Amino acid sequence: MKHLSFSSILVVLSLSACGLFPGGSELQEPTEELPEVQAEIAATEPGVLHITWPGELPAERINHAGDHDSSKTAASRQAPGGDRFTLGKYERPFNANTMDVYFPYLDIIDTFVYQDEQWAYGVITLQGTDSNGNLGGKYGIEFDLDIDGKGDWLALVSQPASSEWTTDGVQVYHDANHTVGCEYAMKSDYGSEGDGFEELVFDAGEGNDPDLAWARVITDTSPSVQIAIKLTAFENSEKYMLNMWAGNSDLDPALFDFNDILTHEQAGAADPGYELFYPIKELAELDNSCRITVGFEPAGNEPGLCETLIPRGPGAPSIPGACPSPGCPPLFHWDPISCECVEDPPGKLE
Repeated sequence: MKHLSFSSILVVLSLSACGLFPGGSELQEPTEELPEVQAEIAATEPGVLHITWPGELPAERINHAGDHDSSKTAASRQAPGGDRFTLGKYERPFNANTMDVYFPYLDIIDTFVYQDEQWAYGVITLQGTDSNGNLGGKYGIEFDLDIDGKGDWLALVSQPASSEWTTDGVQVYHDANHTVGCEYAMKSDYGSEGDGFEELVFDAGEGNDPDLAWARVITDTSPSVQIAIKLTAFENSEKYMLNMWAGNSDLDPALFDFNDILTHEQAGAADPGYELFYPIKELAELDNSCRITVGFEPAGNEPGLCETLIPRGPGAPSIPGACPSPGCPPLFHWDPISCECVEDPPGKLE
């Protein structure tokens, strides 16, 4: 095993005497089980002393959701499905306006979530890499802690390249003023005022906890990005929902939710069946997944929930009239069977 430098040993001894490291957490002594590469990074990374980092994924996943593979329809310059701007669903791994360039490294085809006692792990599987064999975009996980369809935390990594866990390029944002989603969760609220995820709490190791979030790339099978975030980031919430993102410059934390910032005409559509809006315009090179649950069984009416077969019993929301309408935004109507606001038929201008 590689040895720490003398100066690094002095730093560790000094911190041990105090019992603390920057950020206020207790220092955990390195053990022989730590991989040599990670031990070296912990000892030598300039300005950052890492104490804890993720390990291998747990043996069993918590949940999983597939996503559309746009490579199958890229030649016809359209998404195979899954792009519904007014519902906050995006399948847009294409360039704007012409849709004649397809980006496989932005095309999510599968998502997985794992959890252990300390970390939540999201795995984003992409259809392919860029022309250089890399994953050159931004990739993220959006966490909805109060299960209201409005994101609370966003973990992002830009152009991940390392096969080892690293904080390089990793950021964590918080919606401290609760403007993400505006009035109608997951539905278009154009004209509502909001500033997205406005609070940057972690930036490549900088923050109250230098070990808050990590990322790595796995390329032995389908290329994928793994992101790990400490559960302490959101007070060890036992129940939450999440979905995953891939994009380039348009994947901007300040622009959430996109369908509250842009109109349908401005954003366009990736499905030529929406002839009034096709093709994609100002919102391009972007893909997201539906939302999956952690720590609870869904009732079926959670905003953004992936399509799920929900067992129905007496009094369940599937019974017509069991759930009264809360009021729906323009161009939506209330469905008493699914207990949600459903988009009106396509082709109508907003």
